[in-house]
Formats: sequence, structure tokens, C-alpha cells
Amino acid sequence: MLDIDEMNAKEIHDLLHRKEYGHLGCSLNGHPYVMPMHYYFEDPDFYLFTTEGMKTQYIDQNPEVCLQIEDIQSFAHWQSVIVMGRAERLTEQQEFDRAMELIKAHNPGLSPAVSRTWVDAWGRGNVIAVYRIHASEMTGRMTDKTVDD
Repeated sequence: MLDIDEMNAKEIHDLLHRKEYGHLGCSLNGHPYVMPMHYYFEDPDFYLFTTEGMKTQYIDQNPEVCLQIEDIQSFAHWQSVIVMGRAERLTEQQEFDRAMELIKAHNPGLSPAVSRTWVDAWGRGNVIAVYRIHASEMTGRMTDKTVDD
């Protein structure tokens, strides 16, 4: 049997600073959507750098999101954190620029995936979007050992 423990605040923050990607979940009109996403964590907020598309449509219409971050070493050794919060698209230039500085400093090579959506002979332009997630709740679970029955 696997022994699963709750993570304390320090363990959660350590994982959030150690990792740089997770899975962002959002929902619109009862339709869930989950995608891998790079993030930058500056306690208590998260910053996301992406391009416009389905995820930005979902988030702009329903800003309640979930971010799941994990570190899986093996079946018996893993950590997982769930962040619930509200996403805010940064539109003021000063906030946008500050977020981009944080994101680039953390991962200079970071760039969003380029969408190759084609409509007839025209390609869709990639418009950058930056969001700040205000975390309302963070929980984590972990295991690093097995317990015999």
C-alpha cells in the first residue's frame, strides 16, 4: 500500500519554485479544457505566458482556473500540488512588462508554442497573452515510501 501525506506550505512552495511547468485547467459552458503550461511563481501569484487561442477564450470568459504541478520520480515517490485561483489578463503595459521580465529572467528561452492554424491560405497570427493567477487555495500531496500491508 502507498502512504500518501499532505504537503506543508514549505514543501508546496519548494515544489512550485523547483518546477516551471504544470497543467492548466479551465472550463467554459460546462466544457473542461486542460493543457500543459509553463509558469513563473512569485508568491502568492503565478504568471503565464501564452498565445491567444482556445485557452485564452476560455480564461477570458471564465477566469476561475486550476493549475496542477507535479514531480514524479516513480510510482512510490512523487509530489503533486493543486492551485485554485482566478486568472487576470495583464493589459496595462507596466504590469505586462514586469511580468515579462520575471518570466524571461526565470527561463530566458521560454516561448509559447506556435499555433499552426490555417484558414484557407492564411495563417493565424500569434498574439501574446500574459496572465496573473491570484491563488485562492494551494494543496499538495506526496509520497516517498511504500508501506507493506
